[in-house]
Amino acid sequence: MAMDLSIATLLTQDGITNGAIYALLALALVLVFAVTRVIFVPAGEFVTYGTLTLAALQLGKPPGTVGLLSGLALVAGILELCSALRQREWRRLPKRLAFYVGAPLLIAGAVQLMAPLSLAFPVQIALTVGIVTALGPLLYRVAYQPLAEASVLVLLIVSVAVHFAMLGLGLWFFGAEGSRTPAFTNASLRLGDMTISGQSALVVFFSLVLIGVLYLFFDRTLYGKALRATALNRVGARLVGVSPTLAGSTTFTLAALLGAVSGVLIGPITTIYYDSGFLISLKGFVGAIIGGLASYPAAAAGSLLVGLLESFSSFWASAFKEVIVFTLIIPVLLWRSLTAHHHEEEE
Repeated sequence: MAMDLSIATLLTQDGITNGAIYALLALALVLVFAVTRVIFVPAGEFVTYGTLTLAALQLGKPPGTVGLLSGLALVAGILELCSALRQREWRRLPKRLAFYVGAPLLIAGAVQLMAPLSLAFPVQIALTVGIVTALGPLLYRVAYQPLAEASVLVLLIVSVAVHFAMLGLGLWFFGAEGSRTPAFTNASLRLGDMTISGQSALVVFFSLVLIGVLYLFFDRTLYGKALRATALNRVGARLVGVSPTLAGSTTFTLAALLGAVSGVLIGPITTIYYDSGFLISLKGFVGAIIGGLASYPAAAAGSLLVGLLESFSSFWASAFKEVIVFTLIIPVLLWRSLTAHHHEEEE
């Protein structure tokens, strides 16, 4: 089958739409690695949890993420109590318990109570984003904060373990069946001979808005500048009073938010299963690698390239599209290996 302008337009549209999703995940991966040195392997699980939680709310059922959020909140509360007991520091305990226990349990209770109601679609989206985002700081507190000073290899092993744990929990919570969520809109826009799907346009629009909000956060707010300082020099940031614990917690909150929004956006486009997130996050990881796990614009541009390459590969060689996408990482790594200055990780 020969390619004509209409087919090329559809493939480009699909590629840009998928690339926008991959860009959000690539930004989350770059952000987490720059600030905490954690390769965020379970990023894809936040995408699947976002889609499947929204699908459960559509059916009027409390999602399994309610139980996970409650359990992580209780474990985080126990860890905070043990930490305060060990360090004899009680002054900050109420504030930490309110953040790690009170707020998550409040969110979980609200979702549990409101799930059976016939809620408006925007309310369901807000509940989904809220409960999945709340998992981020709790995951950091339980799994990563106790090992914050460990090597990158140890943190990677922890990330892989967290990924498999969340994968198994996803199967338990949502089952093996795939789910799709309703489209935001069925409208379409015609430009000459081109037809642009309203759903695709909304995905790109919301992705650009979120990227713009993140840019303003990092460029204009005190917390954003503190995270940038931590990414550039962790020891120096600590010396000037930037808390590594606060930086890590904030980073994981933002990464979980990006994953949750990605899940909401991708749900109407493709069927999501409990194990779909890993492949999606791998494509975001390819984009992040193109950016060197350091540059946000390069990671976003790399993710757009991944989306377009995947889309056009599905037309010419659909059986090998994943191979073609992941092969892209080889020349990038070779080039970075030849041009980078190697040094041992500081103890």
